[in-house]
Amino acid sequence: MRAATRTLDVTKYLLLSVGAVAMLTPLLWMVLASFKTLPEILTFPPTFLPEQVNLDNYRAVFDTADFVRYFLNSVLVAAISVVSVLLTSSMAGYAFAKFSFWGRDVLFVVVLATLMIPFQVRVIPLYVLASDLKLLNTYAGMVMPTLVDAFGVFLMRQYMMTIPNELIESARVDGAGELRIFFRIVLPLAKPALSALTIFTLVVSWESFLWPLLVASTSDMYTLPLGLAQFAGRYVDRTDLQMAAATMTVLPILIAFLFMQKRFIEGMATTGMK
Repeated sequence: MRAATRTLDVTKYLLLSVGAVAMLTPLLWMVLASFKTLPEILTFPPTFLPEQVNLDNYRAVFDTADFVRYFLNSVLVAAISVVSVLLTSSMAGYAFAKFSFWGRDVLFVVVLATLMIPFQVRVIPLYVLASDLKLLNTYAGMVMPTLVDAFGVFLMRQYMMTIPNELIESARVDGAGELRIFFRIVLPLAKPALSALTIFTLVVSWESFLWPLLVASTSDMYTLPLGLAQFAGRYVDRTDLQMAAATMTVLPILIAFLFMQKRFIEGMATTGMK
């Protein structure tokens, strides 16, 4: 029995390792190719490691495109979206999980139902609304669709249902107000779920392409995905420069995930999501 269990475990780990290698190989090739010259990238048979680390690709990218501005725009848009989603989702999730009011369950179902509506269906009315409010080509217009997230409300509600009601009631007996209970007791206990939601929101905002493409009409408002698309169209035959630009776009979000992966996994596990 033990031998069969051990064989099954080894098989699972081997399959997971193969899957991990298959997932990471394109990313590793992109990063390594960003340090190669164009003739070395086009060499057949291809080589995985660069013969010599070459930083000229990154210098050329910064010289030919304003990637610093694109990066700052992406950071600003992502930061506003993350802060807004964390605040609104945690407050709504706390209300749905710990307060009883008329129509609570129906309202929660309505919130979940919005997840079934694709963004492509909502994009036209959102664009008309942004135009009427004079928010086109502004940071406010860029972040407008991502200020509130129904999935975030669901995630925080599921996690906050695991917080003991006795803990909140004892704080009320001690004279603590609702805002103090929320910010001093509930939010510190919800750090794993907040970390998971931060990663989700950051990835969605960082990779967003369609909405910034519609809203931004000048290059100084471009985020990294828009800047990368414009750069790739301009230098379609320069694979070396494209790999360097793509690496600069992907690495910040990858580093953020590596720092927060422990909390992310804990938050996903404790909310009962598989």
